[in-house]
Amino acid sequence: MYLARVYVTLKPTVNDPVGQTIRSGLRDLGFGTVESVRSGKYMEVRLDAETEEAADNAVSTMCDDFLANPVIEEYRFELERIA
Repeated sequence: MYLARVYVTLKPTVNDPVGQTIRSGLRDLGFGTVESVRSGKYMEVRLDAETEEAADNAVSTMCDDFLANPVIEEYRFELERIA
């Protein structure tokens, strides 16, 4: 059994209106040193794979096909073997 921690973020060249709104809110709350904020998604996926390589391949395919939009988003993930 494996746990994948998946992080999906917008590519640096893509406008991030949610991040801009968060930045504005933080500055309004007195955090004037905040220069920029980029928003994203975090997911945990548990999967029953035979090997770490199989788990890695499965999560990569999940991200490419469904969890991330490869046109505007990047992803990375960490795998952890769990009991």
